[in-house]
Amino acid sequence: MPEIELSDELVRRLDSHREADETYEDLISELVSMYESEGRFLQEGYSED
Repeated sequence: MPEIELSDELVRRLDSHREADETYEDLISELVSMYESEGRFLQEGYSED
C-alpha cells in the first residue's frame, strides 16, 4: 500500500469531517466517490481505465 504524507493542516481538516469510528481511508474513499459521481474526473480528462 502506498504511503501518503499529509500536512498537519490537512489532517485537521480531515478530522473535522470524519465520524468517530471512520478511518482516513474510509473518508478519502467517500470523497473520491463523490468527486467521481459529479463527473469531475471525466471533465478534467482523467480516465478510470
